[in-house]
Amino acid sequence: MANQKSSRYAESLKELIEGALFIAKREIRDQLRDWRILIPIILLTLFFPILMNFTADSLVSFVEKYNAPLIGDRLIPFLLMIVGFFPISISLVIALESFVGEKERLTIEPLLCTPLSDKQIYFGKLGASLFLPLTASYLGILVYLIGIWTLLNWRGSFLFILLIFILTTVQGLVMVSGAVVISSQTTSVRAANLLASFVIIPMALLIQGESVIMFWAKYAALWWIALGLLVVAGLLIRVGLSQFRREELLGRELDSLNLKWIWITFWANFKGKATNILNWYQRELTISLKVTLLPAGLNVLVLSMAMYIGTVEAKVFIFPLDAAPSSNALGLITSRLELLKIIPFSNFSLVWLHNLRAIFLATLAGMFTFGVLGVLILAIPFGLIGYFMASLARIGISPLVFLSAFILPHAVFELPAVLLSGGAILRLGATLVTYQPSHSISEAWLRALADWAKITIGLVLPLLLIAAGVEIFITPRIALWLLNR
Repeated sequence: MANQKSSRYAESLKELIEGALFIAKREIRDQLRDWRILIPIILLTLFFPILMNFTADSLVSFVEKYNAPLIGDRLIPFLLMIVGFFPISISLVIALESFVGEKERLTIEPLLCTPLSDKQIYFGKLGASLFLPLTASYLGILVYLIGIWTLLNWRGSFLFILLIFILTTVQGLVMVSGAVVISSQTTSVRAANLLASFVIIPMALLIQGESVIMFWAKYAALWWIALGLLVVAGLLIRVGLSQFRREELLGRELDSLNLKWIWITFWANFKGKATNILNWYQRELTISLKVTLLPAGLNVLVLSMAMYIGTVEAKVFIFPLDAAPSSNALGLITSRLELLKIIPFSNFSLVWLHNLRAIFLATLAGMFTFGVLGVLILAIPFGLIGYFMASLARIGISPLVFLSAFILPHAVFELPAVLLSGGAILRLGATLVTYQPSHSISEAWLRALADWAKITIGLVLPLLLIAAGVEIFITPRIALWLLNR
């Protein structure tokens, strides 16, 4: 039985690859006939690396005059990364044309009427959009390396060169997978080009971050960036596959924003079949809770990892109290707690609004990152808890006392709110990569948004309100009582 399953899997994989290669070869032949694609690729492959070689040589000579060779050493790897990135920017243009361009040219119908599966067509378009730009990028990197070795006798380590090739590949894969999703979901090249800003802007910001890492020579961090980009590319490919339907691609004629339909769909899922508030809590909120429990459980792992990272970082970034005598540090903490006992009532609302702002910021960030960035934002306070717990342990305050005095009183209410909110954000982001044949992508997302709203309004807001009151009026008193024992 196992052999039969593996045999069927191998056969289906072979069919997928053969179909995808058939589409890719067709696309690449068309690209090689188009001078508007070939000329930029040739220029970026040959002329741009030569220009960067001249730039590197000039800059190194300039900084050596001022006895700053370190700057020159950092510029050469940075320019190598730029040489690899610019040719793959062409892949964005090719990928945006992959589906919607053929639709405008009226050549998409014969392709979609073939016996090829949706996966074969999708992966074929994806591979064709990557092939020429990545080939140009690899050749450009080699031209730059040969030139910089000839001019400056610079030789990078094998691992670093491999890192640049991997980073270039995954950046191209992210750009192409995102652009193919846009191309398959829009009805005109103009709309696809406008939506391409959602790919270009994040990638431009990423390149700026990578340039800072290059100049600080923290090259190990680039491996983590490459891994993160690979995960993002996988999610984007999953989005494209789950939402690609050839019937909708042929039938969709115009992109329109129907605000009335959006509100009706959202309100119908938010209100459900409830007739009053009590019935809404008993029926609709319970249904939303059931589908949120699993992602909320995954959120527990993320928050626990954040606390652990905080305790590890406490050994690297020393808390100022660590240098003070234990008695002075305890006295300082006690005096601050005495002030908190007389804190004005207005600060209660400030704490509540601060927590709400964090929840909504995490939700907004999670919408564009499949929920990942939203959960990471919610995990930041737990990293700080781990950091202070480990730091205060050095001056005699045990972790158990710290948690019991400073965290647990209000965390009894705040922690469930964070877990539920994080679970709802994860589910909202995961909707984009989940195939739902009975609903369109917009309807499925609105249903998940309604579940998030039910969880937030029905449970998270009241729990955070109670937690803010406990944090302001009760936690400082409990902390003082425990520390003075």
